[in-house]
Amino acid sequence: MASEIKVPVLGESVTEGTIGEWLKQPGDRVEVDEPVASLETDKVAIEVPSPFAGVIGELMAAVGDNVEVGAVIATVVEGGSAASPASTPAPAPAATPTATEAKAPEVAASDASQTLSPAVRRAVLEHGIDPSTVKGTGKDGRLTKEDVLAAAKTKGEEPAPAAKPAAPAAAAVSTGAQTGERKTERVKMTRLRQTIAKRLKSAQDNAALLTTFNDVDMTAVIEARTKYKDLFAKKHGIKLGFMGFFAKAAHLALKDVPSVNGQIDGDEIIYHDYVDISVAVSAPNGLVVPVVRDVDKKGFAQIEKDIADFGKRAKDGTLTMADMTGGTFTISNGGVFGSLMSTPIINPPQSAVLGLHRIEDRVIVVDGEMVIRPMMYIALSYDHRLVDGREAVTALKIIKDAIEDPTRMLIDL
Repeated sequence: MASEIKVPVLGESVTEGTIGEWLKQPGDRVEVDEPVASLETDKVAIEVPSPFAGVIGELMAAVGDNVEVGAVIATVVEGGSAASPASTPAPAPAATPTATEAKAPEVAASDASQTLSPAVRRAVLEHGIDPSTVKGTGKDGRLTKEDVLAAAKTKGEEPAPAAKPAAPAAAAVSTGAQTGERKTERVKMTRLRQTIAKRLKSAQDNAALLTTFNDVDMTAVIEARTKYKDLFAKKHGIKLGFMGFFAKAAHLALKDVPSVNGQIDGDEIIYHDYVDISVAVSAPNGLVVPVVRDVDKKGFAQIEKDIADFGKRAKDGTLTMADMTGGTFTISNGGVFGSLMSTPIINPPQSAVLGLHRIEDRVIVVDGEMVIRPMMYIALSYDHRLVDGREAVTALKIIKDAIEDPTRMLIDL
């Protein structure tokens, strides 16, 4: 008896998604609640579980197809048994020049490669990596492209172009072929990347964007982390990072300058008496912004735990639509990638975003003397339709003062 696997409810106002990857193929055994496909939506990639145990029958959609909520994407033969390799007729042997040349195609055709995403499969072929020898760090131990690249780096190998039949020498001469070959690759944008592009362009088109800068002496925060990091980790089971300090500093600024924590809705302004901070996190498919809620009510430990959890789940692809919903202000830390300075774009419908950058020793003047201090440039981009320049500069100055004197966060100053 064949049962149907349908696209589940994806979240409020989300009516369709795109098949990003098939995790099971026809003939594969599947258990109840085991993922069979990865579905990309406008905000996150989610896995579609099988409601039945059995054997995958027919796949009703291909990778890249758009499917609506409730659509049938596959069938399951309940109680069936997985296809055995012995029961499948062996293909006729193909003439291959050498065993070495046949090695890469064998890897690509192995049973293990059937669960690899196209990007991972391509990386496996290019680097000549045996996927069975690489430990996956993705969801349920699946290989990611980063796993393959790390394995290739360990081997010290450079990507090799896919083997092609050798062309006759005469043809090479007549066509003027060169020894070096330039290549291009056309890849369809993921639904998430399309959404990111649309939202960022919409922000530029609709908001009056402006950015104000300041620099911060990180000495006090670095000293506090150095002094208390071991006790903090022992008590709370989480590392004390910089984001906790900046989230609490932002709370002080948003409380004193409420327009930076507001948004425009038509011809009205919405002010929030709470602080939900969207934290930009790098995920395999692009940048996502899960929301740390009630920052104004949480301590450093809970904020750091929330951010660490979001980072792990972004890497695993397990963030939900609810994790991304809302947010009154955004913090984006380009410093982890080495950025010195940037003008971040707001995350609509929010009206402001704080950009953090790398810390570097610079010479500054303190009390008339030149000293070397760990300095960071910070940037606040804002919608000038709602936030005046004075308010933006004031908010950024409050953040600067709180970071340079963390005691302000404790006494609410």
